[in-house]
Amino acid sequence: MQGLFFEPDTGVRMVIRGLVVLIGFWTAWRAGKAAAENWSNYPQVVVYTFLLAWVMQFLHHALFNGPMLSAFFYVIDFVLLLVFSTVGFRYRRTNQMVNNYYWLYEKTSAFSWKDKH
Repeated sequence: MQGLFFEPDTGVRMVIRGLVVLIGFWTAWRAGKAAAENWSNYPQVVVYTFLLAWVMQFLHHALFNGPMLSAFFYVIDFVLLLVFSTVGFRYRRTNQMVNNYYWLYEKTSAFSWKDKH
């Protein structure tokens, strides 16, 4: 167990790295969904994602000896996480609008709605 994280990439290390990435994407999805469930605006999603990207940078640094303060990798993490959090937000907000206001709106896709005429 001692050399698990700091030796060259092994199968176990790659699985752990994959799990960390999947947990990050899942957390971003849930953050977007949580903001929608509280009827928060989209800027709250961006703030949540900004903080989550910092946490992911720390996890990559702590677990895999990656760079802690790298603007390039932070932007990549932020953009990828923002995609997942935006999808979670829009998916939940669409369901809220068409279910809570079913006499006003109808679903046009998983991420949008329109007025009923």
